Amino acid sequence: MSDRLSIFRQWIKEQGLKATAQREDIAQVFFATNRHISVEELYRAVRRVNPRVGYATVYRTLKLLKECGLAAERHFADGQARFENIEEERHHDHLICERCGRIVEFVHPQIEQLQEQVAQRLGFVATNHKMEIYGICKECREGKDLRSERDKAPQPF
Repeated sequence: MSDRLSIFRQWIKEQGLKATAQREDIAQVFFATNRHISVEELYRAVRRVNPRVGYATVYRTLKLLKECGLAAERHFADGQARFENIEEERHHDHLICERCGRIVEFVHPQIEQLQEQVAQRLGFVATNHKMEIYGICKECREGKDLRSERDKAPQPF
């Protein structure tokens, strides 16, 4: 996390922006998350660290993190913007539970190869894509409630 914080600090400086304690707190809390987090969720988490941080400051700081390449904004079927840490350039896809909202990242090389083959076969040069699979997670089907552990790290196959 300290490397990512250093990158953010340097980027802020290069942009001629102020390095504030509130931005620092927001970035630290964001970098410590391991899930797709909404502005509201991050705001509540940051307020536990620094009660003086405002909602608009959280929103603007997320925008800065996105601009400097340390965060990505995602929109799933519920329409709410969620942000995830971009630790490195690694593509992944998502499984989204329609009951509890859990989002699971996964990587599957064969899916990536198949998508590329389809694009080539149809004379299409793909520059980006996203795959979102919606359904009901195992825990919800079994009646378990894991709302506190909604997202997990990418699952390899």
